[in-house]
Amino acid sequence: MNMEVCNGLRRALTKARRPSVATNRSVDGGVHAVTAMRHAVQTAALGMFVGFAALPTARADEPSPPVKPAISDEAATAVSQMGKTLLARDLTITARTISIYLDQSGQPLHIFHTMKITVRRPDRIAVEFTGDDGRHDLFYDGKSASVFFPDSKKYATIPASGDIPSALNEVATKLDVDFPLGALFADFPDKVLLGDALAGWQVGTATVDGVECRHLFFSQKSGIDLELWVEKNAAATPHRLVVTYPLLQGQPSFVAEFTSWKTQPPLSDAEFTFEPPADVKKIAPTPAVASGTKGSK
Repeated sequence: MNMEVCNGLRRALTKARRPSVATNRSVDGGVHAVTAMRHAVQTAALGMFVGFAALPTARADEPSPPVKPAISDEAATAVSQMGKTLLARDLTITARTISIYLDQSGQPLHIFHTMKITVRRPDRIAVEFTGDDGRHDLFYDGKSASVFFPDSKKYATIPASGDIPSALNEVATKLDVDFPLGALFADFPDKVLLGDALAGWQVGTATVDGVECRHLFFSQKSGIDLELWVEKNAAATPHRLVVTYPLLQGQPSFVAEFTSWKTQPPLSDAEFTFEPPADVKKIAPTPAVASGTKGSK
């Protein structure tokens, strides 16, 4: 996928030095303050585990030999089955997420969110976010993307086009608002996952919310570890995702538990169109964000 996610790992390290989310719950100048871990997760989700490779070389003047991924048949089959399930045209999903990272003083913080995700492939998505850093809603209708902050009665809209991950990357770049599960709605989510894997295997099985699941583990070229729990059947619907960043200070992680997956009848355009209420104010990205330079939150 042709998606650059604002130098995700560098951006995450920079954000981690800023004040914690407890002091950043408002919208100022069109930018919603988000947590350091959500930006780290954006590297995994929209770039799906692209960053910098941490593979050692034997000598500086010798190129590293190509590394053949060591992915078990069980893991490869399960992810392929999951990819086919995720290609459903219309989906409604609910999820609970936890972002775990170190704050300025080195103390671990746990930031919780709930999400309701509505998708119509290839170019429609709406997400309701509620969490410890406030509430906001995201809409993409194939032509523009909008982010609405009901608590402060403000919203921002930008032109956007292309598939869902491409539009979400525009939102992350221009509005500084991330959706950490965007790669699930790529054209080929299974190939995105397996394409960066150095190794993958089935750890075992586990029961998640009463459903028997395969517990899979993947080690990525970018130095990220991924655990995935998918139903032990031909659908391989995902029930849990854990992303760990061992190369970052404190080894931050992101956990998502999917509480519902529903294939819907054809969804209407109204599901993805944002109609601003009469009493809200339209805001614009700050020049710092729009130009891609670093600005204070």
